[in-house]
Amino acid sequence: MLIVGLTGSIGMGKSTVAARFLEYGIAVFDADAEVHKLYAGPAAALVEQAFPGTAASGVVDREKLAAALAGDASRFKRLEDIVHPLVWQAERAFVQAAAASGDAMVLLEIPLLFEGGSETKMDAVVTVSASGVIQRRRVLERPGMTEARLGTLLKRQLPDAEKRRRAQFIVDTNGSMAETLAQTDAIIAKLKHLPAKAFERFWI
Repeated sequence: MLIVGLTGSIGMGKSTVAARFLEYGIAVFDADAEVHKLYAGPAAALVEQAFPGTAASGVVDREKLAAALAGDASRFKRLEDIVHPLVWQAERAFVQAAAASGDAMVLLEIPLLFEGGSETKMDAVVTVSASGVIQRRRVLERPGMTEARLGTLLKRQLPDAEKRRRAQFIVDTNGSMAETLAQTDAIIAKLKHLPAKAFERFWI
């Protein structure tokens, strides 16, 4: 089974590309969605212990957590040490279940894939990219997003140019939706011909 990583900085269009893979019947694991689940479940008590006042009734308040993390990189590392092992467990279970079902390919959508060193566990990496101007416009249209918050998020992420350099495939989302989907279709066609080696090395 082929293991494909999907990444890209905030606002680049990862969700659009992931949805296209789903349309082809390719199972997709969304790391961000898994974090949301963890914040409403297993991770809440651990986060509250590390950052008092950020969770209530077993649910992490993301706004309070963001405030607690602001301006201190070491706090992000502390949070990652709590959440990343739990996400990894969920990813591994997802991949193993897909393999047991006979899937030929899975897509792991991981925003911080390169930052966390996960590219070594993939057969191929697809990076979604757009210009800084388009990225900023998209992100600032999101509810509750500010220039300051965007700046904090971007500091935690590798530059787009570096992600493009390290990926095997790139989807450029500067153009129309049709152009984005056409690029994605072409990449999926190419992926189907790649050798699958990562599963046996890292996911069993």
